[in-house]
Amino acid sequence: MDIKEEFDARIQKLESFIEDRGLGSKQLKRAKRIQKNVNATIFLGGLIIVAGIAIWALNRD
Repeated sequence: MDIKEEFDARIQKLESFIEDRGLGSKQLKRAKRIQKNVNATIFLGGLIIVAGIAIWALNRD
């Protein structure tokens, strides 16, 4: 294993540890969950709007 790869792996391991158990880890997990829910809501809302416009355009005649 190359020294740079080993160093990068150790840094990644340390960052993961801090993310899981460091200061603010609970808030970070909560923020990620909220962001995921917001993204899903926006996607579904956009899909519903596009479907509604398509239905309206087809039935407009």
